[in-house]
Amino acid sequence: VQLVESGGGLVQAGGSLTLSCAASGSIFSINGMGWYRQAPGKQRELVASITSGGSTNYADSAKGRFTISRDNAKDTVYLQMNSLKSEDTGVYYCNADLKATFYSPRRVYWGQGTQVTVSS
Repeated sequence: VQLVESGGGLVQAGGSLTLSCAASGSIFSINGMGWYRQAPGKQRELVASITSGGSTNYADSAKGRFTISRDNAKDTVYLQMNSLKSEDTGVYYCNADLKATFYSPRRVYWGQGTQVTVSS
């Protein structure tokens, strides 16, 4: 199983970016998916998460500016980020809570991360 993020980059404050994360490989089912951010010198923190049924949860810092969504047919999760601020800078990681096969236990997989830099 692999999770591959894309869409990061350099953007000016107030701008927008959309991150994508596609899961591939042996996948039986995916439960929750999420986006985390790790700023320089800080711990990784939850930005947003979404269940298989579409229920969402956001960090207070993301509410009203970021939107998480997923395409279950493509095993892909997205993060639309608007009104970006310098404090949104960091490496963004996606994760997925999934079963690789019917007999496999649920396990959380992580992507390799994508850098988002917001210049002020």
